[in-house]
Amino acid sequence: MGTDHGKVDSMRLPWLRSVEPLAPPTHEDLIRLVALGDEAAFEELYDAVAPRVFGLVRRVVRDPAQSQEVTQEVFIDIWSQASRFDADRGKAMSWILVIAHRKAVDKVRASQASSDRDLRQGIKEYQESYDDVADTVETQMESERVRIALASLTQPQQEAISLAYYGGYTHQEVAELLKIPVGTVKTRIRDGMIRLRDRLGVA
Repeated sequence: MGTDHGKVDSMRLPWLRSVEPLAPPTHEDLIRLVALGDEAAFEELYDAVAPRVFGLVRRVVRDPAQSQEVTQEVFIDIWSQASRFDADRGKAMSWILVIAHRKAVDKVRASQASSDRDLRQGIKEYQESYDDVADTVETQMESERVRIALASLTQPQQEAISLAYYGGYTHQEVAELLKIPVGTVKTRIRDGMIRLRDRLGVA
C-alpha cells in the first residue's frame, strides 16, 4: 500500500499550510535583541539607522571626519545602553537620535572654538523676545561664563536649549525628539533663557 506522506503530514500538522511570512523586525525589536547581546541584530540596526544618525551628527559637528568618529561612539553607546531603552516612553529612533545629539554636542563642547561659534550663532537665532540676551552675551560676556551659566540650568532646560542652540531644531522638532508637548519645550527654553539672562546679569 502506498501512502501519501505529504497529505498525511499536512493533515497532522495543519500549521504547515498557514505559515505567514514574518514581518521585518522593528527598530524596537532590534533594540531588545541588542540588549540581549545579539550582534546580528546590532548590525541590522546599524545598517537601518546609521545614515540618519550620521546626518544629525554632521549637522551639529560639521566636520566630516569628526562626525564619523562621533557616529561610531553613538553606536557604542547604543550597544552598551540598549537595556535602558523603554518602549513605553517613546520610539527607538527618537531614543537613538537623542543619544546621537548628546554625543554630538559633547564633541562640539570639547572644542572651545566650535562651541563658542555655535553658541553665539544659536543665541543670535533665538527669536522669542530674548534678543537682548544674544547681543549682550556676544559682545560683553566671556564664553566661559556662558558655559558655566548653561551648566547651572536644570537638565531638561539644558537639553531643550542645546537642541535649539547646537542642533538648530524648531520647537516642534525638539518636542518630537524628546517626546514631550511643544508647550513644554517652549516653557523649558523660556525658563532656561530667563535663568541664563539672570546668571549673566543681562539687563
